[in-house]
Amino acid sequence: MDKNIEDRFKVLEQTLNSDDFLKSRGLGNEVGYYIFDYNPRDELVVREYVRNLKNQNTPETNGYTLQVFNLYEIMMEFIEQKGYLSKIVQMEQKHGIRFVASRINRLLKMEEFDDAQMYFTKYIGERVVDDAVVILTGIGEIYPIIRAHSVLNKMHLVYTKRPVIMMYPGEYDRLRLTILDTNRDANYYRAFRIN
Repeated sequence: MDKNIEDRFKVLEQTLNSDDFLKSRGLGNEVGYYIFDYNPRDELVVREYVRNLKNQNTPETNGYTLQVFNLYEIMMEFIEQKGYLSKIVQMEQKHGIRFVASRINRLLKMEEFDDAQMYFTKYIGERVVDDAVVILTGIGEIYPIIRAHSVLNKMHLVYTKRPVIMMYPGEYDRLRLTILDTNRDANYYRAFRIN
């Protein structure tokens, strides 16, 4: 990431205001999925920036409704509604994070054959409005329980109406996701990098 975060925000705003972006033109029939990668040290600045973007958005002015979905908050709300939080804490103490991750992935239907059944896809699909640009956040918070590429792989097959931007605390080189500048998350090549 060769630009500072303020310069990257300017590029993101230009992208959001582009007709080509909003109409998914110039993508070679690809779904409009984008990744805005950034240095994890900028996480709090990015959160504040996204919050301000959402608060300043009006469909009349911008031509779209900006909807922000924090995957970590969605996951935690689901776990708490099901009454599983204390059980998950006990499982982690007894079996470790990998065991917990596999159980939560199963609970959220991350491994389902029918991609429309994945909890995040259903949750967002039920709440997104027709003129929306979707921003996904909470990726660093949800790692290593849920991997970014897993969400993108499922969503791009189901949600194709409007552009989706994943705010990614790490690096995306158009082939590979590297979360939190430490671990290689996975190969992913269907999204376009906002740079």
